[in-house]
This record gives sequence, C-alpha cells and structure tokens, in this order.
Amino acid sequence: MLAGPVIGQDSAMTLPSGDEVRAEADAFVDEHWNDTITVGAWWALLAQRGYTLPDLAPEDGGRGWGPDLVRELNGTLTRRRALGPPGGLGLMLAAPTIAAYGTPEQKRTFLPPILDGSHGWCQLFSEPQAGSDLAGLQTRAERDGDEWVVSGQKVWTSTAQTADWGILIARTDPDAPKHLGITYFAFPMRQPGVEVRPLVEMTGRALFNEVFLDGARVRDEWILGELNGGWKVANATLGFERTGIGHTGAASFAAAAPGSVAGHLDRPAASFVGRRGGLGVTMVSKRTVTTLRDLAASTGRQSDPVIRQKLAKLHTNAQLGPMVNWWKKADPASRTSSDGSLAKLRTTEALRFGRDLSGDLLGPALGIVGDDSETGGYLQELTLFSPAPSIYGGTDEVQRNLIGERGLGLPKEPGPAKDTPFRALPKN
Repeated sequence: MLAGPVIGQDSAMTLPSGDEVRAEADAFVDEHWNDTITVGAWWALLAQRGYTLPDLAPEDGGRGWGPDLVRELNGTLTRRRALGPPGGLGLMLAAPTIAAYGTPEQKRTFLPPILDGSHGWCQLFSEPQAGSDLAGLQTRAERDGDEWVVSGQKVWTSTAQTADWGILIARTDPDAPKHLGITYFAFPMRQPGVEVRPLVEMTGRALFNEVFLDGARVRDEWILGELNGGWKVANATLGFERTGIGHTGAASFAAAAPGSVAGHLDRPAASFVGRRGGLGVTMVSKRTVTTLRDLAASTGRQSDPVIRQKLAKLHTNAQLGPMVNWWKKADPASRTSSDGSLAKLRTTEALRFGRDLSGDLLGPALGIVGDDSETGGYLQELTLFSPAPSIYGGTDEVQRNLIGERGLGLPKEPGPAKDTPFRALPKN
C-alpha cells in the first residue's frame, strides 16, 4: 500500500518533477486499478495517496503541488483509462474554503469525506433576488441554542439533488450593513425542512436546482470563519470558483457522482471511464480544437483563410490558460485580485468562439443533436451549453466590474452608503 498524507499532520515534502509524477502515478495505477474495483474503493485510494486534490497542503490531505504537476497526474490517469477524482463542488469550492478558514476540528470532520468522495456538496449562495448582487441575499438564520434555524430560498444550486452537504451563506444580522450581517455555514442537506426541485436545462440535463429551506437546522460549531463575517469567506469561495471555471471551463462534474445519495460508490469504477460528466461539454479544450480542425479537413475547408484564422485564434485561446498558470507560478508577484475574473472571461469567450466556428463548419447540422449526429453530438452539446458560463459563477458583466474596481481601481457604481443597515435598503 502506498502511503499518503494524513489530515492534520504536516507532511511537507520536496516537490517531484513531472517525470517523477508520471512514474509514480503509473506505478499507483499498476498496483491498484482493475475492472472490479468500486468507485468508493478507488476514490479512497486516491485520497490516501493525496491524489484527489493535490494542490492542497499536505497537512490538509493534498500534496502541495502546482497546476503543472496536477496536470501530469490527471493526464496519467486519463492515459491509463483510470477513473479520475470525485470532482464536483466539494473539491472545487468546499475543500479549499474549509482548508483556508476551517478550524482544525472542522478540517478533520469535513475534508476526508470530500477527498474520498463519500460526501457530495453543493453551493447555497444565489437567490431569486440575489444573483449578481449576492450580498442582497434574504435567506435568514436565527439562533436557537447551539443551533441556527434557516429559512429562505436558493437557486441555480448545482448537484443539490445528490448532495450530502452544502456551503450556505445566510443573513444572521439584518440590522448590520448588508455585507456585514452574513454568516457562512457547512450545512447538512439531508434533513427535514430542505426541499430540492431540479431545473431542466435546454441541454436536457438537470444539474441545477431550486432549494427551499423552511426551518432547517445547522449547528453553531459548523460556522466557517466568524459570525457575521461570512462575506469574507464567501469571497474566497467565489475566487476559487472563478479560477476553477477559468482553468477547467466549469467545476469538474465527473460521470460518477460523489456522496451517499447518487448510489455510485458501490458500482465498478471502470463503468464510468470515458462517460461525460453531469455538465456535459463545458469548455474549449484540445479535443475541441482537434475536432474542429478534423471537421474542416473533412469538409474541404482546411485551406479557407477565414476558417484557418478562426482555428488559430481558438487554439491560441485554449493555450492561454496553462501559459498564464505557468507565468503566475514562476512570478508570484504578478498575481492580482483580478486573476480569477480574467480567467473566467477567457473561458466564456473561447466557448462562444468555438460555438460560432462549429456553426460555420456544420451549418444546419449543428441543430441535430444526439450520439448519432455529426461529431457524435460533441459540438452540438457545446453549442447548447455555451450561454451558461457567461452567467454562472458571476456573470461576465460582474467580472468586468470586479476587474475595473478591484484590479484597475476605478470608482464603484453609485449606491446607498456602505453603513446602511440591511433592513433599510430598498428590496428588489
């Protein structure tokens, strides 16, 4: 059995080279992967080795690796046709937030079940009247002894239907200014008072949900950060989200869903290899560029100067994310508060550009969806999904505001004084 990091213990180690990561991962797959191992057993091995979220610190269950080494690991798992890590919002949002703001006890409680896939998570942030203006949220939490009673409504809640836990922000002091009366909770989803209603997207999938909270309960000890200090923690989560979307196109929703609800943990891991995840096609990748290049060749348009120029631009955009990652790692002083917003805008621009080029090459066939359609439905699904990234994780307009205000120091949009109590603010 290969040893791995233990939560709560500092096991700092010298970073390996890319070649060493590939050799180590190959040896790991040789030893453990087979056609009968279950999803739960495989994910437990990945977690024990620190492979689930390798960019976490070793004491939090990771390896302390940068994005280049993480890519080497994931590339090896893909090449060997082994199932990747659990994915989802537990890994993308909850784990790094808990690692940054959780107490030692909270880390010991929440991180291991995220890393081994035994708990699935969702994000309880947006509301019908608080999307772009997230700090205007009206879901309330009222103290009752050592618990809080939560009532309100959340929306666009990805994977809520299979989540064991959620990261929840709720208003705990309506008399404080709107940014200062919010608290961040680790919230148990499987309890009375929580109703989840799926929302079917035009792709035919139902990843998003409405969540209604009516007297649901959460322990006081599950507050992340300080009471009424949840806006700071939420901003950290949003930063992880924007960066994740910018680097991967979306949260990684693997075909095998983590947690106790979906029922995937006891199924053979090999049965999920090669299947599309819950979001389907969410980004422009090397596969997208290759598919479009081959399509141009098969339709005799590979010499069309307009098509060639568009392919070159798409390829360039797809390479920018990794290049910026390498640059930021080599020169940490170059990092800014706008990096996540800029990465997200690159992703949404590339997806729109890939959609338009797909239309140029497929014409009316772009509207024929399904596995039997041209490109196996790959470009069709990318096209159907293309409006979504400009909305989720903060709209493109919000990202541009953040870049202007936080990155460039431009004046904020006019509004009520910052110290106005939430109760006194005009409601939508």
